[in-house]
Parts: sequence; structure tokens; C-alpha cells
Amino acid sequence: MQAVKYDNETSFGNLELLASQVVEGFITGLHKSPFHGFSVEFAEHRQYNSGDNVKNIDWKLFAKTDKLYSKRFEEETNLRCQFVIDVSSSMYFPEPKNNKLTFSIQAAASLMYLLKKQRDAFGLSLFTDEILLNSPAKSTTVHQKFLFAKLEELLEKPKVKAQTNISGALHQVADLIHKRSLVVIFSDLFNTQASPEQTDQFFDALQHLKFNKHEIVVFNVVDQAKEVAFDFENRPYQFIDMETGDTIKVHTNQVKENYKAAVATYRQQVALKCAQYKVDLIDADIAAGFYPVLQAYLIKRQKLG
Repeated sequence: MQAVKYDNETSFGNLELLASQVVEGFITGLHKSPFHGFSVEFAEHRQYNSGDNVKNIDWKLFAKTDKLYSKRFEEETNLRCQFVIDVSSSMYFPEPKNNKLTFSIQAAASLMYLLKKQRDAFGLSLFTDEILLNSPAKSTTVHQKFLFAKLEELLEKPKVKAQTNISGALHQVADLIHKRSLVVIFSDLFNTQASPEQTDQFFDALQHLKFNKHEIVVFNVVDQAKEVAFDFENRPYQFIDMETGDTIKVHTNQVKENYKAAVATYRQQVALKCAQYKVDLIDADIAAGFYPVLQAYLIKRQKLG
């Protein structure tokens, strides 16, 4: 499938419309792609299990797919998903409108729209160096509109010099979620790169969530070109830490190779440790569009049954 990009400036105040366009376009694309097996057309169904009432089998669907599905009813308990979004200042890189936070908000809104379509419950936690919002998981239209409104507020009011404490936030989230959930984290993991101690604290927090029986997907939101490949012009720059205001002047060619090597080593260490902890780590490049995020979620959803 081809990634679709939207004009972020036209989406402010209309997050629901953008989310619906992304999801409907994604579903259409699924029918034409090798991933059609992950289609959400079975949102009203669940896989038939031995012992289920045969009266609930959808025989028309069986004729089309040669697989047994039972009709799903409103009162059935489905997936509970908690979105945890880093809203610290580093997430506003690289541009005022087209940045990591805008991408995260729009991707999360699209997933919420998809969850609502599948009658799954979803909640939202926002954090900087503390939890700013924590809502329980619900599946109502009123709840969806409330969360969309909170997300739109973030798009309109950037946070200046707001630092990150992802480990502290995740420990709080682990204590606040009382039912087994899929925890979906959107962050640039900026804070975890500061020192080995910060990295260890991040994984301690992930362990806390795992100990409480939650499944975890971490979307590492990055501007791949600038933050990983360090694709800057060959000239002097003044780089500013968006969370502290600290500055440094460097000539890009003098630091590029060392920077790329350090970032590559760090990213490999995080990937290996996530694999060890059975945490799904997904690279989310803001230039790649939202479809890879939706696809990664559906694959995880399929595994959870």
C-alpha cells in the first residue's frame, strides 16, 4: 500500500474527519493488498471457537472466506486500548505544524476511529514530565469526541520547554489502568537516550506494565531524515534543545558520522531489549504517513484474537 499524506494545516479542528478519511482509505487499500487478511470488515464478528453456539455462525461470511466466524454482539467485552502520548517539547520537532506530535495525534485519532468502528474501548494518557491527562477506556461516541477535543487542544497550544519523564509517566499509567489492556505508546524516546540509567528506568516502567498483564506497542516517532540520517546541509548550524533551551554550534560534516553511529547503536540496543521483554517496537517515520501505524496495530490486534 502507498502511504498517504495529509495537509496538517487543514486538519486542525477537524480531527474526526481526517481520522475517518485515513481509516476508510486504509480499509480500501487492504482489499487490494497482500494484507487483506487483516481487513476490518469482520469488525462485527469474532473467530468461531469450539463450543460456541452454532446459531451465531455467519454462514454467508463462511461462503466468502471458507472460515467460521460468530456474530459479535454489543454486550461482548472486546479489546481495551490505552493510548499514551508524549507531548513534551521535543515532540514539536521539526516544524510548527508538521511535527512528531501532530503525527502522533493524528495517528492515535485514526486508531481510535478504527477501535470505535470495531466496538473496542479506548482511553488516553498525555504526559510530559508528569501525567497531564488520564482518561479511562470507553467505547462511546461521546467519549471519542471528548478525546478528539483534548487532542485538538494540543495541536493549537504548543508546550514550551516541557521536559520528558517517560519512565515516571509509564509507572503512573501502570498504576491507573485496572483492567488488562493494550497500551500503545507514542514517543520519540528522547528522554531515554540521555544516559544508560534513563534507558534502564524506561524498561523498568515497561516491565511494570508487563507485570500487570498489559500488552505493549511502542511507536518510536521520529523524523527519519533529520534525527536518524542527520540529513542537513554541509554548513554550520546552531542546534537548540527544545526541552531545556541549551544550544550547541557545530558544522554538520564534522559530527555526522559519530552522531549516526551513536544513534544506530542506541536504537539497536533498544530494539534488542524490547524483543527480550516481548514489547512491540515500531519505527514511525513522520514522512511515511499513517498506514504503517494502522497496519502494525491490526497485526497486533490479530495476534491478540
